Amino acid sequence: MKAIKYITIIGGLVAIIVATVLSLSSKQHMITIVKGNNKKKPIDIELHKYQDSQCGMVIDGIEYASEVISPDGRTWFFHDHGGMVKWLERQPFKKDATVWVRSRDTNRWIDAKKAHYTRDEETPMHYGFGAYEKAKQNTITFEQMRLLTLRGETMENPIIRKQLLKTKKEQDGYN
Repeated sequence: MKAIKYITIIGGLVAIIVATVLSLSSKQHMITIVKGNNKKKPIDIELHKYQDSQCGMVIDGIEYASEVISPDGRTWFFHDHGGMVKWLERQPFKKDATVWVRSRDTNRWIDAKKAHYTRDEETPMHYGFGAYEKAKQNTITFEQMRLLTLRGETMENPIIRKQLLKTKKEQDGYN
């Protein structure tokens, strides 16, 4: 008797969860790619409506967002620069892509290849790269950020994370 009761309760909960997921997915029309961006300008990302092209998560913050535009005007969206780098590396047009990143210091879209990157920030996918328009102490270039990402030398790696946070504390005067 108890088994039937538990099965009924569990079955009911599963039905509610399935119904909720199905209703949400039918209501949300996530934007994963925009075609026709022939001027290759950054597109304003409306939070909770765009989906990251690398990990598939909903973009719910603009602070570490980036966009990649192919030569034919297709635009993809990312919420962490490290994920963008990994995704772009697999694309046949990677050398010809236009890449925009959201600047942390000026809150503008800037050319990713001209940006300055920090390595020790808390980013959505834990790569740790923040983009800045103006150079500041201990920033790196796009190419350095790209290589570190591809080698796995990011905040996502526990050993690198520990080293970066120790260095940051020392630079901030905390020993």
